[in-house]
Order: sequence, then structure tokens, then C-alpha cells
Amino acid sequence: MERQRRSFTEDYKRQAVELVVSSGRSIGSVSKELGLRDSVLRRWVDKLRQEPASAAWRPTTQATPMSADQAYSATIRMRAARQSR
Repeated sequence: MERQRRSFTEDYKRQAVELVVSSGRSIGSVSKELGLRDSVLRRWVDKLRQEPASAAWRPTTQATPMSADQAYSATIRMRAARQSR
């Protein structure tokens, strides 16, 4: 039985990358919380680093790291958004 390939919006990808970048947490930690494979999130982060001027990947948060509460809230919002699709 094959698994169906999931697709993610550009907004979801941007938020996931922002969670890694602004929280200072590892890709592995964030990907586990979001139910993603490490390689998928790493690819999105690498894309951000390769195209820093791209408006689609420009972080919308400030450079100040997220607190643990903020990171947790962002994770919950992203899970809810994924489940409502």
C-alpha cells in the first residue's frame, strides 16, 4: 500500500523555515514536531539560504529568537492548519 504524497503551501513552508531560523532549534526537532521528514525541512531551509533575496522566502519575523512558548504556539498553529486542509 503506497502512501499518498503530501503537498504543502508556500506559506506553510515559509512558516516552518521561520520556526527553525527564529527559534534557534534544530531542523530535526522542528521536523519531528511538525510530522515532517528531516530531509524535507532541510531542503526548505537550504532553499531559503540559497535565495535570500527571494520575497517568497523572506522571513517575516524579527531576528530576535522565539521563546519556547512562542515556538510551541507556532507549532500548534501549523499543525492545526495542516489538519484543516
